[in-house]
Amino acid sequence: MKSYIPDYPRPQLVRSSWENLNGSWNFAFDDENIGFAKGWNQGVSNEQTIRVPFSYETKASGIGDERIHPRVWYSRTVDVKEEALQGRRMLLHFEGCDYRTTVWVNGQQAGSHVGGYARFSFDVTKLLHAGENVVAVLAEDSDDTRQPRGKQRWVEKNFGCWYVQTTGIWKTVWMECVPETYLSALKLTPDYGHARLNIEAQIEAERFEEGVLLEAIVRYQDAFIASTAVAVTRKQVNLQIDVCSNPGEHEWSLHSWSPENPQLYDLELRIIKDGKPEDTVLSYFGMRDIRIDGRQILLNGSPLYQRLILDQGYWEDSHLTPPDEAALIEDIEKIQKLGYNGVRKHQKIEDERFLYWCDVKGLLVWSEMAAAYTFDDTAVSDFMTQWAEIVRQNYSHPAIITWTPVNESWGVPQIKTEKQQQSFAQAIYYLTKSLDPYRPVIVNDGWEHTVSDIITLHDYEEKGSVFLERYAEHIQELLDGTIYHNLDRAAFADGFSYHGQPIIISEFGGIAYNNDDSGWGYGNKVNTEEEFLERFAQITGAIQQLPYCCGYCYTQVTDVQQEINGLMDMQRNFKADPEKVRAINLQKISSLHR
Repeated sequence: MKSYIPDYPRPQLVRSSWENLNGSWNFAFDDENIGFAKGWNQGVSNEQTIRVPFSYETKASGIGDERIHPRVWYSRTVDVKEEALQGRRMLLHFEGCDYRTTVWVNGQQAGSHVGGYARFSFDVTKLLHAGENVVAVLAEDSDDTRQPRGKQRWVEKNFGCWYVQTTGIWKTVWMECVPETYLSALKLTPDYGHARLNIEAQIEAERFEEGVLLEAIVRYQDAFIASTAVAVTRKQVNLQIDVCSNPGEHEWSLHSWSPENPQLYDLELRIIKDGKPEDTVLSYFGMRDIRIDGRQILLNGSPLYQRLILDQGYWEDSHLTPPDEAALIEDIEKIQKLGYNGVRKHQKIEDERFLYWCDVKGLLVWSEMAAAYTFDDTAVSDFMTQWAEIVRQNYSHPAIITWTPVNESWGVPQIKTEKQQQSFAQAIYYLTKSLDPYRPVIVNDGWEHTVSDIITLHDYEEKGSVFLERYAEHIQELLDGTIYHNLDRAAFADGFSYHGQPIIISEFGGIAYNNDDSGWGYGNKVNTEEEFLERFAQITGAIQQLPYCCGYCYTQVTDVQQEINGLMDMQRNFKADPEKVRAINLQKISSLHR
């Protein structure tokens, strides 16, 4: 893609003028809440340093302290040239900082943000001067179960499937130099049926002047496809562009995006002022259509059988933060080598470079929000605000085909019977649909569904024969609540019922090898690769035989700390022959899904 720059943190809105601020920062714990009084907002002493973007809990940070510290401070200097401040804006971007973040530049507050998983930015132009500037960051975290935390523990030790917490900066920090009038956000919607792209562009300007244009240029593999331009008269500018033909020159067929053939178009956007480019941004998009048709999920009009794998995105020495961009590519390529065509990114909003490479390599993504574990007014408000941020930020990635805001009733433990929690689930569904009316939404993945475009069931039954009998012969009873599945859970909350939606087994398996009993998997552990493959084949084959089921999601890609049920260990070594796993995933399935 023309827009690709190695390590660039925001691949769908790319400019050439940027500076990566990852690396060594001064760092301090502030358990006694004395940092502000000591003037740390003007800079932290260099007695201790940390390697950003790795959280202090990780070995990769250079600290490796897994204890809970509620407040941590960072600072570093940034050199700014005089010419960068002449008629330009300087933006300071944080791709992710957990959980409450306050930022100062040269001792003056630049802004604050709540939430650990969404990107946020500050215009720091007026706070900078030519030469050396000090950026200081206070990150505050807690064990509050009302905040969306995903798989981060809220007690002193790991337990179950909850792991070491992540505090503070854990994604890239960077600065960007932009013109006075610049493009700040894009929402790209493929209109597959009409072979055109709908563009919603967000423009920032001190004032909107006459004669300013937004131009969009589409290319495919360097070949010009089409261009269009509209006047910029307000903050949001909408335009449409045909992506199928270039009248008078060449005729082009529509280049569709799919896992088998992930074709992408290049998109260049330019703000034209006084006949000259004021701002130039490179992006890309995929033309694809995802929709529900009865009990089928259709991609570009054809039934899509989803072979997904649960992906929690943890690494041994860096936890939630990928060691580098190459590690993200390695995971995607190994997942595809195993015969999967998608991932359910579990309880984490991944580095956006991961989504870029899923777009490029054709790996489907279910995007799932990090859960809270208490239900009250604060939890509801925070969750909805942060989830809306994430949907808006990642909307334009063609690889994302499903939104999954809630998992297994986490954060809504009484959703089965309580109307208030059911109303929250419905509100999240309709909030998501208001931002994205096109993708399927699964509000409570696994069980106790309210309103949902796909009905998903989790079941860690280890015997394929038992699984097949349960889901081949008793699916109607499972759906109507006569019998429960997995941990005695109902498919629907009280007052809700099945209305013919597609059905996917979205968690199963979790097979672990015997070791020193320090870790766990689901069911009994296996002793050999042969035993693993036999059980894996039986349980996967049982799902593949279900004529009504249009996909599955196996648990999981890699081991994660004490949870050792990955197809790979945390060093990304395969535990079983990947070609044999691939053959099982690609074996003949129900004729309904051929």
